[in-house]
Amino acid sequence: MVAVLAASAVATVPFVPAAAAQQQGKVLRVALTTGIDHLNPFTAQLAASTQVGRFNYEFLTLPSAEDTQPTGGIAESWKTSDDKLTWTFAIRQGMKWSDGKPITAQDPAYTFQRMLDDENARTANGSYVTNFASVSAPDDKTLVIKTKAPQSSMTSLDVPIVPKHIWEPIKDLNAPSTDEMAVVGVGSGPYLLTEYKKNEFVKFKANKDYWRGAPKVDELQLLQFKDAEAAVNALKQGEVDVINRLTPTQFDALKGEKNITTNKAPGRRYNELIINFGVKNVLDQPIGDGNPILKDLRVRKAIAQAVDTNTIVEKVMNGYGQAGTGVVPAIYKAYTWTPSDAEKTKFDIAAANATLDQAGYAKGADGIRVAPGGAKLEFRLAGHANRPFDQRVAQFVTGWLKDAGIGVKQELVSDDELDDRTTAGNYDLAISGYGTSPDPDYALSLNTCAGRPNAEGNGGSSATFFCDPRYEDLYKKQLTEFDPAKRAELVKQAQAVLAGEYVDVVLDYDNVLEAYRSDKFSSFTKQPQPDGAILEQSGYWGVYGATPADAAAAGSEESGNTGLWIGIGAVVLVVLVGGGVLLGRRGKSAEDRE
Repeated sequence: MVAVLAASAVATVPFVPAAAAQQQGKVLRVALTTGIDHLNPFTAQLAASTQVGRFNYEFLTLPSAEDTQPTGGIAESWKTSDDKLTWTFAIRQGMKWSDGKPITAQDPAYTFQRMLDDENARTANGSYVTNFASVSAPDDKTLVIKTKAPQSSMTSLDVPIVPKHIWEPIKDLNAPSTDEMAVVGVGSGPYLLTEYKKNEFVKFKANKDYWRGAPKVDELQLLQFKDAEAAVNALKQGEVDVINRLTPTQFDALKGEKNITTNKAPGRRYNELIINFGVKNVLDQPIGDGNPILKDLRVRKAIAQAVDTNTIVEKVMNGYGQAGTGVVPAIYKAYTWTPSDAEKTKFDIAAANATLDQAGYAKGADGIRVAPGGAKLEFRLAGHANRPFDQRVAQFVTGWLKDAGIGVKQELVSDDELDDRTTAGNYDLAISGYGTSPDPDYALSLNTCAGRPNAEGNGGSSATFFCDPRYEDLYKKQLTEFDPAKRAELVKQAQAVLAGEYVDVVLDYDNVLEAYRSDKFSSFTKQPQPDGAILEQSGYWGVYGATPADAAAAGSEESGNTGLWIGIGAVVLVVLVGGGVLLGRRGKSAEDRE
C-alpha cells in the first residue's frame, strides 16, 4: 500500500479561539447579486448555492489555503493500493453532525453510493463518481472506494458529505422538500443553516462545535442585492464589509477610499461564448431550438475568428484578466492550454468573411449572409440581463459578427429564464462560463458525453453538450494518469480537441476583484497564499479565516491568541458574492455558476 497522508497541519493543529468575550453577537453578512437554485447539495449548481454547501457541510478532503493541495476534512488521512484501484480513507474521530449524532464512514459511503444509484444525485457533481466501481464502510472509521480504472482526482472530490440518517429516507431528490431546513439544516461545516427566504436571504448560525474550532462570528447571513452597484454603495456606507465580483470600473473607483482595501488576484473562472451546434441529451436525442445553420463547423469557426478576446480583456475587463484559450484557467499553469500558432484561432474579420464565402454563405443586399437554402445567418445571443460583463460583451460580439455578415439579436434575460433556456438547448449563442477547481478533471468533465442531461432535462452538468470520441478518450486517459507531466499533456490535448470543434469560444480568465472594510477586518486567509483570492476560493478559508479588527486588537494584547492558522478563524462581515464559488453548472452567467 502506498500511504498518502493529509498534507497540512490543518488536520492536526488545534485552534484556540481568541477573546471569546468579544465574540458575542457578531454577524457575518454576505451580499449576493445572483440567485440560489437549491439548498440541496445533490442538486445545487449555481455558484452561490455551492457556497451554501461549503459553509454547511464538510468535505472528505479539500484544497488547502496555502497552495490548493489536498488537505484533510472528514478524512484525516488516506492511502491507495499499489495498482491505484483501491482508496482507503481514515475517518476523523470525534466529529459530530449538528444534531449531535457522530460522523462516521457510513456518511461518505452513503453520499457517494447515492450518487452512483440515483441520477438526480449526480446533478451537481456526478462526474466525480463515474469511474467508481464500489463504495463501502467496513467499519465506522474506514471508507473504501474502489475504482474501475486508476483515478488521479481521488483526493479532489468536491462533494459535500451529507448525514446518512437525514438523507437516506428521502426518495425523490428533486422534491421541493429537499431544500427545507429540516433536511439541509443538519450540517457539519463552520456554519449551520437556520432560515431561507427565496430572493431575500439565507441565514446560518456558527457551528460552535466545528472540529477546526468555532468561528469568531455568531450568525452568517447571505443577503440578496438587486445588483453589484447597490452592494458597492452598501460597502461605502459601512453596511457591507466585503464584496467580490466587482466590475473593473467599480474596483478602480474603490481604490483609495477611506477604510476600504481592494484585493486583486488571479481567478479560477473562465467566461465563454457557447454555440448551439445541434445539442443532444445523454440519450443522443436532439433537444432545443438552436439554429440548424450552426451545425456547420465552418460557421462556428467564422464566429470564433470574429471574436476578439484581447479587446474583451482590455475594454470590458480594463486589463483585469487574461485572454482565454482553453477551459482550464491560466492560474493552473501546469494544465492550462497555450495553443501553437497552427492551433490558435486568431481574431481576423477578413478571415471570418473568407471562411463564410468559401462555405457558400453569400451576403445579401442588407449585408447579412444567406445559407444555400435561403435562411439568413441571424442568431439569438442570450446572456445575463443584469451582469455588466454580459451587456458589454454582447455589444462587442454583435458588432464583430455584423462585420462578418452575421446578424445578432440580443436576448439578455433573467437568471431563471437563462437557466431554463440553456438547459433545454433553446439558444443559438449564449454568454456563459464556469468556476473551476485545482484538479483539471472537473473543468474537463463539463464537456463529456455523460455530463449531458437525461430525457427529462435533469441530471446534467454539461457546459456545452459536447460529446466527442476523441475528447472522451483523452478525458479517460488523463483521469487514470498519475505522472504529472504526462497527465498535463493529456489535459492540454483534450482542450485542443474541444477548441477545434468550435462549440464554444473561451473569452477570458477574470481576475478576482474584491474589496473589504479595513476598519472592520484586519486580515483574511487567502487562497493560495500569500496573494490569492479572499472569496473566489475552492473552500471556505477566506470567510472562515477572516479576522475582525477588534479580535485582532484583542489578540495583540493577549498571548496565546495566535491560533488563526491557515483556514481557521472566522469573521464578522458583509460579503458580496456575485455568484460566489461558481460558476449552477448549466445556464446562468459565468459569475453565477460553479
